[in-house]
Amino acid sequence: MNASFLTVLLMGSLLLFDFSATSDWSGWEVENDVVMGGKSSSKLTRNEAGNAVFTGDVSLKNNGGFASIQYQFAPRAISGYDKACIRLKGDGKEYQFRLKANLKDRASYIHTFKTNGEWQTIEIPLSIMEASFRGNKLPQPNFNAEKIEEVRFLVGNGKAENFRLEIDRIELQ
Repeated sequence: MNASFLTVLLMGSLLLFDFSATSDWSGWEVENDVVMGGKSSSKLTRNEAGNAVFTGDVSLKNNGGFASIQYQFAPRAISGYDKACIRLKGDGKEYQFRLKANLKDRASYIHTFKTNGEWQTIEIPLSIMEASFRGNKLPQPNFNAEKIEEVRFLVGNGKAENFRLEIDRIELQ
């Protein structure tokens, strides 16, 4: 048994957010392409089960094309964790999961995943998350930080469309 596996085994998982376990969602914010002149709209609501429901319409007008929700928090040490595990139910569309090690960084580390219309647990190895800024991959190493300060979900598939993503919890393992 190697040391990093043993560390994770002893540590279990690091809960980043469990929507149904708390009523304080004040750290979550909607950020759409309107920050750049676009016309997309979205909102984050709670359903009867207590889960987050991220819904809206992506518009390509005025060079727009994305909607997102973000959660910023005090730095969390993530040494020993090697994957993000997200329990969610999507609408069959693709979404991006994004991390930032430092809020001052312009780049985010991203991974695109496809939902299947059913409840699923998306597992994303942190080491495959690539640096990106404004939709462009950057020539720098994949994610390898020892802390994070932001998680974000983004939809922007290059077409005008409505979307619905229900999220239960986000954790690292």
